[in-house]
Amino acid sequence: MPGFHLNLSLMTPGHFRHAWRAEHADPLAYLDIDYFQRLARIAEAAKIDAVFLGDGPALRGEIEEAPGTGIDPLVLLGNLAAVTERLGVVITASTTYNSPYNLARRFQALDHVTKGRAAVNIVTTGTPAAAANFGLDEHPDKTTRYRRAWEFLDVVTRLWDSWEPDWLIADKERGRYADTGKIHRIDHVGEFFSVAGPLPVPSGPQGRPVVVQAGGSEGGLKLAGDFADVVFTVAQTQAKAVAFREDIRRRAAASGRHPDSVKISLGVVVLVGVTAAEARRRERELYANLPIERLTANLLNDLGLPPGSVGPDDPINAADLPDVVPTGAFSAGFAVSTRALIAESPRTPRELIQGGAGGSGHRLLVGSAEQIADDLAAWYAAGAADGFTIMPAETAVDLPAFTTLVVPILQERGLFQREYTAPTLRERFGLPFPGQELPTAASA
Repeated sequence: MPGFHLNLSLMTPGHFRHAWRAEHADPLAYLDIDYFQRLARIAEAAKIDAVFLGDGPALRGEIEEAPGTGIDPLVLLGNLAAVTERLGVVITASTTYNSPYNLARRFQALDHVTKGRAAVNIVTTGTPAAAANFGLDEHPDKTTRYRRAWEFLDVVTRLWDSWEPDWLIADKERGRYADTGKIHRIDHVGEFFSVAGPLPVPSGPQGRPVVVQAGGSEGGLKLAGDFADVVFTVAQTQAKAVAFREDIRRRAAASGRHPDSVKISLGVVVLVGVTAAEARRRERELYANLPIERLTANLLNDLGLPPGSVGPDDPINAADLPDVVPTGAFSAGFAVSTRALIAESPRTPRELIQGGAGGSGHRLLVGSAEQIADDLAAWYAAGAADGFTIMPAETAVDLPAFTTLVVPILQERGLFQREYTAPTLRERFGLPFPGQELPTAASA
């Protein structure tokens, strides 16, 4: 069986957002570059493919009770790339609150300076508060945001391809440096953008930065099928994960791409103990710090249930849910995943919040290193994913524990690399270079 990729989320204090309340936790760690550099070096020593950090361009109300997303990820992860040699960086950026030319140029530059280790995680931003930070009267609706995102990625990828591979002449005797016939304007005029191009520098070592996409709505799924190299996703059940991966592969094929040209990275919140008993003890401690009433209100909103209609310990049945995911859900992917869990059997909000890592929505995996390795191996063997984005429950504790306890087991089983297998992130993910794409499903 071939191995899978592993990414590590650096969200701090962890994907249990209230882990800062632990006695040993530093409440300001999410602003500490020394802390992040230490984590990056730990990840690279374990041969982790890439580190990842989510982001949003507005301060959310939860700052009253837990740290926010912290330092701009382009600045933070750019620094981490500078203090490592092989570790990839997956940097979240919004298509709603960026311009395609600036984003394309920044990530092209990052790909050069990291020698092919850059990836952009494309999001459309679900936080309405962001609009006022960018001079907008209101936050665009979801349909508009995804229409803009499709055009945005179309422009960005064309800008990245605006220099042909053989542009360089470098004829010192005749004084000719570049063949300008191999450097092309894109002259794009569309619904949202007017961009002439080209970029001022050629493609980086991996042709294009890797494009990661994380939306689970219909608009997000179209983006994934048309543009994504890697899709970061959520699933609470193995069957749901397998079906999602098959759907994305079908969409890629329908877009004229080979299904293997897109990889699925399944997010899993991990809480590791030397023993299962230790892991369960830490889990109980993290649960004790959850603001269960507020998280229940958030959950009801995401499921389309009236505020206050269900208490934290009242069961929710599949028949209670509206027929479709509500437009007000913070994440369509999380809402769909949670609905699938309720369809299996009734769940209380407390059970759903705890099983979803304190409200993150991702599956929570708690246990010893052997148990966690067994679980990841089983989901991979079932075809649920091409790899995993490990989301530490408490980053300062679970990231080092995962790399030192779980990774060696996966390496021993041949499921994960013992050494970095290629210089670029694109190659390590098993992705084709632009211009060297796999044949389409129709021609394969």
